[in-house]
Amino acid sequence: MRVGVLTGGGDCPGLNAVIRGIVRKGVQEYGYDFVGFRDGWRGPLEGDTVRLDIPAVRGILPRGGTILGSSRTNPLKQDNGIRRIKDNLAKLEVDALIAIGGEDTLGVAARLTDEYGVPVVGVPKTIDNDLSATDYTFGFDTAVGIATEAIDRLHTTAESHMRVLVCEVMGRHAGWIAIHSGLAGGANVILIPEQRFDVDQVCAWVTSRFKASYAPIVVVAEGAMPKDGDVVLKDGTLDSFGHVRLSGVGEWLAKEIERRTGKEARTTVLGHIQRGGTPSAFDRWLATRFGLHAVDAVRDGDFGKMVALRGTDIVRVPIAEATAKLKTVDLKLYEEVGVFFG
Repeated sequence: MRVGVLTGGGDCPGLNAVIRGIVRKGVQEYGYDFVGFRDGWRGPLEGDTVRLDIPAVRGILPRGGTILGSSRTNPLKQDNGIRRIKDNLAKLEVDALIAIGGEDTLGVAARLTDEYGVPVVGVPKTIDNDLSATDYTFGFDTAVGIATEAIDRLHTTAESHMRVLVCEVMGRHAGWIAIHSGLAGGANVILIPEQRFDVDQVCAWVTSRFKASYAPIVVVAEGAMPKDGDVVLKDGTLDSFGHVRLSGVGEWLAKEIERRTGKEARTTVLGHIQRGGTPSAFDRWLATRFGLHAVDAVRDGDFGKMVALRGTDIVRVPIAEATAKLKTVDLKLYEEVGVFFG
């Protein structure tokens, strides 16, 4: 059997660990051949491949990013996209695909399997941890660790100058990174997309912190919105999946806090720092296990399924089920951490 592997969407730590797990087990135990498709769905669209064997995956376990490259290419929006993919798979004698990605990449995978009969197995990847049907996605733990370390560092400089520091983290529709890193880093305010925020209340929390002779740290997810406004956009352009570029809410909020409280406020946007660098031990462990179980699903012919973490077990769930809705922060959890605000 010849199996194709691709990584789509935003990169994240742990992608190479998945690729390594797939290839090592597939070659050593099942005698499979592997072909890597470059840059997400663009690879099978254009037949752009790289050799993927055991020497190719040697030494990549601790590396961030992806040796296959990634992109946000949407084959469903391309002229004859599905036909081109099927033709290239046939030409390359690829019997099955393993697609590693988030909601967009796996959304395409679900349609390819369910509507067009392309044999695909999915692996969940996103630093946002917003894919339903799995307890955790790899990349999330690393992103939270990076954000937490940044918040730890912001405390000392904030207190040296007694100013407000706003830290903007990633999180388009889900505030998992914000709530985990904010709580772990001792933030005084955490703002998430699931709960619109009142700027006056934020300012009250900030003022309360100053009265206790501490400098406030505000952690805000990029998709968080004020009660009387909309999401703050970097620009109005859309990617091929219809997403706008977020970022800017931190800077906007800092200006509002400064204007309303008279206290100096600065912004730190972590951005792609959260995506880069070596994966944490947990993400290496989870990504490797996902890779091992994904190639098992191929062996079993269990296509249209995604490997997922449930407790400590790796299970298989329908890709369509996993991408049907996003996993967002339960507001009960948000209320729970609210004791530390202000």
